[in-house]
Amino acid sequence: MAIGQRIKYFRNRIGMTQKQLGEKLGFKGKTSDVRMAQYESEARVPKIDLVKEMAQIFDVDARAITVPNIDTYVGLMHTLFALEDMYGLKITNVEGEPYLCLDRSISAPGSSADEMLRAWMQQADKLKNGEISKEEYDEWRYKYPALDTYQKRVKVPSQELSDYFVQELSKKK
Repeated sequence: MAIGQRIKYFRNRIGMTQKQLGEKLGFKGKTSDVRMAQYESEARVPKIDLVKEMAQIFDVDARAITVPNIDTYVGLMHTLFALEDMYGLKITNVEGEPYLCLDRSISAPGSSADEMLRAWMQQADKLKNGEISKEEYDEWRYKYPALDTYQKRVKVPSQELSDYFVQELSKKK
């Protein structure tokens, strides 16, 4: 899905009109719904700061809004090809059906990609088994990785925070 479609999807998911969202983002008067319509139709592309504000309003991770453009099957295929090149995604034949999996020689068990896919599989299994609702599953996906309890990752400080600490430590020397 392209960014405009994602914005519209998440806006509708929380029951907001284009005008309401535009006003909440600080656009005034008639420009509020016009601007949102431009973003949703992709006549304009929002800057990253605006995407982050939308993510806060939608209560999702900003990356959930800015996923690659896969609004056509050809776009989807090229996204899958890129994932093959970058992360070792492979297509394999299982009883005549195509299955996607990680190439174990590139992405060994315990790797970040393997762990992330296992976390997703765990949530999908919980949904399938009725342990969580569709809403809980969607919340996990759209806030990923914030709600991921499968992995034991360390949070890395932002570049700005890291730069600040380096600057402050340099002053003390």
